[in-house]
Amino acid sequence: MAGRRIAIGLGLMEFPFADAAGFWRWVDLCEQGGVDSLWQTDRIISNQPILECMATLAALAGHTRRLKFGMNVVSLAMREPVLLAKQCATIDMLSAGRLLPGFGIGSPLAPEWGAMGLEPKERGRRTDEALEIIARLWRGESVDFAGRHNRLTGARISPLPVQPDLPMWIGGASDAAVRRTARYGTGWQGGPETPAEAGAVVNAIRAALVETGRSIDEDHYGAAFAFRFGAADDPDIARLRAAYERRSGKPAADRFVTGDAAAILRRIGEYIDAGVSKFILRPAVSDGEGMLQQTRLLIERVLPEVASRWPKPVA
Repeated sequence: MAGRRIAIGLGLMEFPFADAAGFWRWVDLCEQGGVDSLWQTDRIISNQPILECMATLAALAGHTRRLKFGMNVVSLAMREPVLLAKQCATIDMLSAGRLLPGFGIGSPLAPEWGAMGLEPKERGRRTDEALEIIARLWRGESVDFAGRHNRLTGARISPLPVQPDLPMWIGGASDAAVRRTARYGTGWQGGPETPAEAGAVVNAIRAALVETGRSIDEDHYGAAFAFRFGAADDPDIARLRAAYERRSGKPAADRFVTGDAAAILRRIGEYIDAGVSKFILRPAVSDGEGMLQQTRLLIERVLPEVASRWPKPVA
């Protein structure tokens, strides 16, 4: 634990609020309550209301003063890398360095591939090319690039990000994602992995870093899970778990934490023991009032305990 800083952020996928006012009430609660960061899932095609992640982060940059924010995670193969690099640099500059960019390849089952005329089998190659291009643009280089999917001549962006080494969090748990993180990433952000699964990925990335000759800070490994204060047999949580299983094909029992603050803290501790320091917790709710209620309970009952059990290291 030496030198590791435990931080709790909140994630949003489906938009549960009745209107924009409800969303901003939630953001203000997070800003005032000590939540570390907010993360918007990247989905473009959906039947349910889901905010576009880059537009959301730009709005958060203007509305907040303390909160950090990121995309969890943007599917790079669906984005033009020069434009995305420019968007990230602009948002980081206007927010005085509060952007936490997260990148992944996207699910092969995502509806965007068919709707946008993209080939999911090429998403890994597209992502690797984009990561190289984005990193070079953020460093202020004039980029010439001749790849399979991207061709650039003298591409440059300005202004550059405020953060001199803008983070590049990489998502995914496959062998390719491990290699990608070791080659390009400054951090790894887990998704549905259990503590044991996340620990295995962390160890694999550390081994791969030896081969690439790079390093990642010990506290730049993240995990995510859904939580809910209340009974496990609540009909609403049962519905949300069933929806998760249909969407992901994975059992929800180990990926949803229900109960009291002790249950949530116990799960956080299991991830910390596995080498994880950063968290994206997603309230398992179906409406705006539930989102506010669950967030208040997390702020009141969990965040103080996290600060007490895992205090920030002295600079």
